[in-house]
Amino acid sequence: MTTAEKNSDLATRISRLEAQIETLKNQQAKTSNAFSLLVFSGERDKLLAAFVMATGAAATGMDVCMFFTFWGTASLKNSKTQIGKKSMTERGFGWMLPGGASQTKLSKMDMMGVGRYLMSAEMKKKGVAELPQLIELAGELGVRIQICEMSMNLMGITHEELIDYPLLEYCGVASFMEQATNTNTTLFI
Repeated sequence: MTTAEKNSDLATRISRLEAQIETLKNQQAKTSNAFSLLVFSGERDKLLAAFVMATGAAATGMDVCMFFTFWGTASLKNSKTQIGKKSMTERGFGWMLPGGASQTKLSKMDMMGVGRYLMSAEMKKKGVAELPQLIELAGELGVRIQICEMSMNLMGITHEELIDYPLLEYCGVASFMEQATNTNTTLFI
């Protein structure tokens, strides 16, 4: 190989390395300002924590994505009303699962609704936003919500039964995994 060919080869390699460095810098910039939450639980206190973290992160300028799966999915229903043709098992899920965020139970000390009532009263007294208000705020702040289609199908939840939310997507776990790999923090709730 001549000196000119070596110099050309070296210049090409340097150019490729610079392009790779630029790509890594861009990826790092994206991930350092992104936050993902995998919401598995449909219990009120855990949902409150998830939405407080999501809205807090979004308020600081972070790109926030929440992926709802299994029991978390039912918390995004708009009511107990069941829409569409369903099997007996799907209807059973509809009867047993909460009809949205306002009907969720506490994970501890629910005491047949007494704990829920006490918590709501204390939150109101202290000016703490309830779950429906946090969900609305999340939408205003640009928090994206992805809902697991497999969980919806399994539980017989239709698109029409879910809340009206501005940044709602239906997807599978592969989409969430792609999202999560581009964030520097992912939490499981």
